[in-house]
Amino acid sequence: MSGRFIVLEGIDGSGKSTQAEILAARLKKQGAHAYLTREPSDGVIGKLLRRALSGELQMSEQVMAALFAADRLEHLTNAETGVLRYLKNDTQVICDRYYLSTYAYQSVAVDFDWTMALNKQAALMAKPDVHIFLDIAVDTALARIARNREHMDIYETKERLEETRTRYLEVIEKLKDTENIVIINAEQSPEEIARDIWESVKYLF
Repeated sequence: MSGRFIVLEGIDGSGKSTQAEILAARLKKQGAHAYLTREPSDGVIGKLLRRALSGELQMSEQVMAALFAADRLEHLTNAETGVLRYLKNDTQVICDRYYLSTYAYQSVAVDFDWTMALNKQAALMAKPDVHIFLDIAVDTALARIARNREHMDIYETKERLEETRTRYLEVIEKLKDTENIVIINAEQSPEEIARDIWESVKYLF
């Protein structure tokens, strides 16, 4: 038996990380084995990407897209912490971002078909049982970011987040027949969002 693979997606400030934690905690409380993880990962490539996102390192959009794809493969296949290892051991994997993030964020500046090709192997190796997209207005997201963080990353501008949200919705429309994607209203309270997420995934368990 294999575990379920649930991914939370959304622009920065949508509440993904909080909701991923809530969902993982709920599953553990019910007695399930749950593994909470994220992308960029905590591996070598992921740490490099986080430095680039913070503005500490300068990289082209093409290089970042390629590194995200490489980090994703490492995240899946790492012998000790890889997603595939957990799924094979009947662990429920909750992931904060996956390839839809690359499609949405990187395709603002990089060819969409190229970004899809880069991530084809990851999509074949571990296709999520469900992608949960937390949809939120950019102004609301920016207000949350301002309240909760000392520093903004390179994508956390109104213009870039507006473009990224638009790309997310375009990607969801494009992939609706091949991927299981659920859109959740992230303008609600954390409790209401968590309720809607659970209603969308409980059938998996």
